[in-house]
Amino acid sequence: MAGLLEGKVVIVTGGGRGVGRGIALEAARAGAAVVVNDLGVSPTGDASSETPAEEVAREITAAGGRAVASTDTVATYDGALKIVACAMDSFGRVDGVVNNAGILRDAIFHKMDPDDFDLVVDVNLKGPFYVSRAAAPQMKAQGSGAFVHMTSSSALIGNLGQANYMAAKMGVVGLSTAISLDMERAGVVSNCIAPFAWTRMVGTIPTDTPEQRKRVEGLKTMVPERIAPLAVALMSDAARAAKVNGQIFGVRNNEIYFFSKTRPVQIMHTADGWTPQGVLDRAIPAFAPAFLPPTRSGQVFSWDPV
Repeated sequence: MAGLLEGKVVIVTGGGRGVGRGIALEAARAGAAVVVNDLGVSPTGDASSETPAEEVAREITAAGGRAVASTDTVATYDGALKIVACAMDSFGRVDGVVNNAGILRDAIFHKMDPDDFDLVVDVNLKGPFYVSRAAAPQMKAQGSGAFVHMTSSSALIGNLGQANYMAAKMGVVGLSTAISLDMERAGVVSNCIAPFAWTRMVGTIPTDTPEQRKRVEGLKTMVPERIAPLAVALMSDAARAAKVNGQIFGVRNNEIYFFSKTRPVQIMHTADGWTPQGVLDRAIPAFAPAFLPPTRSGQVFSWDPV
């Protein structure tokens, strides 16, 4: 029986370690030819002598699959074009893109270095745009394709010390929504996954307080390979036929989540127009029962992963 991705070509950025590695291997098992893209840098984006992309590509080919390694950066459009060119030169098409590459540079907001903000946005937000934009013309010409972008519960809900990461990952949700609208008529879909998993990148989270240490210990129980089945499913023709497009999912071990989108929950109007005092006297008290306070992801997902 043919796999879900038989005959397809998939690009996985950040595919050399953690969540990306799991997705690359699962896509190969599902029949896809895989471009494993990874710079081999540290979780904070610093240079490293590691060659994880080559290692994963060799692992796939040793198991009888098809794969090539790419070590170009996602943080520039030129790098993204080279990643897509690698897929085209090696396999002749691009059917799926998993925008998984990311870095962390955590700091409390008032202490965050602007350079660290820019660097995280370059990789975690501009990277998905660049790679998706580079692949889009080929998908449009084919009349099919699927994007899977990694967002984060840190962005969807909140976390301490991650203004750069949260801004970038919430931007990814907006990017995915835009792609889902703009490319639907070309047969291309775009969805997001918020992965819960222990990876090298998550391993950089500070453990200075008892709360942080408890959070990290909980994350260590979550296996990155568990993200892969959903990512592969979202790139399949069956998901496209079911019109799974513009959605946000989450995976935490054996749990799969479906996240709601931002929609109005209450409306106030006045025939005479609003004044600042009128807002304070009428609108705010009416809305206040529905307010949600600033909340960290761990407070919402407070139970042990299944």
